Amino acid sequence: MFQDLGISPATLKAVKKMGFEEATPIQAETIPLSLENKDLIGQAQTGTGKTAAFGIPLVEKIKPEKKVIQGIIIAPTRELAVQVSEELYKIGGGKKIGVLAIYGGQDINRQIRALKNGPHIIVGTPGRLLDHINRKTMRLDTVETVILDEADEMLNMGFIEDIESILSKTPAERQTLLFSATMPGPIQKIAERFMKSPQIVRMKAKEMTVSSIEQFYVETHEKNKFDVLTRLLDIQTPELSIIFGRTKRRVDELSEALTLRGYMAEGIHGDLSQAKRLQVLRKFKEGSIDVLVATDVAARGLDISGVTHVYNFDIPQDPESYVHRIGRTGRAGKQGMAITFATPRERSYLQVVERTTKKRMEKLEIPTLDEALEGQQKAVVEKIVQAIESNNLQFYKQTAAELIEKHDAITVVAAVLRMQTKEPDQTPVKLTEEKPMSGGRGRDKKPQDRRRGNDSGRKGLKPRSGSKRNYSNNRDRDKSRSPK
Repeated sequence: MFQDLGISPATLKAVKKMGFEEATPIQAETIPLSLENKDLIGQAQTGTGKTAAFGIPLVEKIKPEKKVIQGIIIAPTRELAVQVSEELYKIGGGKKIGVLAIYGGQDINRQIRALKNGPHIIVGTPGRLLDHINRKTMRLDTVETVILDEADEMLNMGFIEDIESILSKTPAERQTLLFSATMPGPIQKIAERFMKSPQIVRMKAKEMTVSSIEQFYVETHEKNKFDVLTRLLDIQTPELSIIFGRTKRRVDELSEALTLRGYMAEGIHGDLSQAKRLQVLRKFKEGSIDVLVATDVAARGLDISGVTHVYNFDIPQDPESYVHRIGRTGRAGKQGMAITFATPRERSYLQVVERTTKKRMEKLEIPTLDEALEGQQKAVVEKIVQAIESNNLQFYKQTAAELIEKHDAITVVAAVLRMQTKEPDQTPVKLTEEKPMSGGRGRDKKPQDRRRGNDSGRKGLKPRSGSKRNYSNNRDRDKSRSPK
């Protein structure tokens, strides 16, 4: 329980207001260590509650009366920086902590004005943080805590030199926390160089997100995939679902096709403006759309609660991406479901994924149109039963009695079911076919090349020799090298 971890009443109240009741394993282990000002390495996947794991002790150590930067969090993507800052703002609500998110693609002059207001905590992407350091619009000599979030992802995106530059500008007497799903060599070197005898907290495999996710696959030809997807959506009626496509073109076509057939769907990928992407994510979180279509790169760092289903419309380029995708569901101990579409030629690739996750996928039979209709009817029946159980029907009973006088009860209920049931829509849809994945493709690519391939409609080009950020055709990268 959080009250057993030595947290102040103000922070404890804020945490409970956020709906957190019991600490996750990584929170229970890291919060006491962090409160003792120990350097810390936390090896855990997204979805294990690591933002609160580092956010709660950070907020506890902030002195609100000092209007200077006391904590800095470095994150790989703009989306993650925004999400972390929002969560920290809620955690620090009781102490009135000032939190500022800084990332590329946002007006730098606006950020400079915000920095003059004296925020206590900065959450930023590496490139834009360095811009402010070099412009002398942000000083880090008052920083007491530095946190690296998703360090292995920052390595994949070519940010290691930027991180080293930022760390070298912070005081030597500081606390450093590093969180990473994996611990490749370059990340270990950062730990050795910039951390003092760090405590290591590793989450065991059984505590990882994958264990709470039911995994299935559907074998079908490329031309039939969309019809199978819509039938599954009709039968499973997910509260919130994410559909992954391999390219930006695929995401655009899928979201348009789903909308055409009556689903509340929108897509996100690297070609959308930052404002548009945040708008779509806000709609998804609020429930005004219930299907999010995304590329791997655009979905990196997303931490959205309530996602019940993940559909891999296209098989990802490597098994690690598969684990990251399906980790969008099954959060906080809740069950989630992941369904992967595979063409007959891609069946062998699924075996590679199964070896990585150490969990077999069950084959899901392709549902019929009748089964899809039954699924929609079942969803309507559940809503009717909930309305009956709410017992708030007095205003409607007189009209109901008049209807039953003129028609028999079964006919009246059948009419209501028909009106409320979304019948399977067979509006013709044309999607551009994607080439099938082969069993070994993508596994030996460099991380930078693999990322580019995930979020582009064509084959990625190799970066220039000596260039660590040649991502001109991928707008998911930190744009701070050319600020607006």
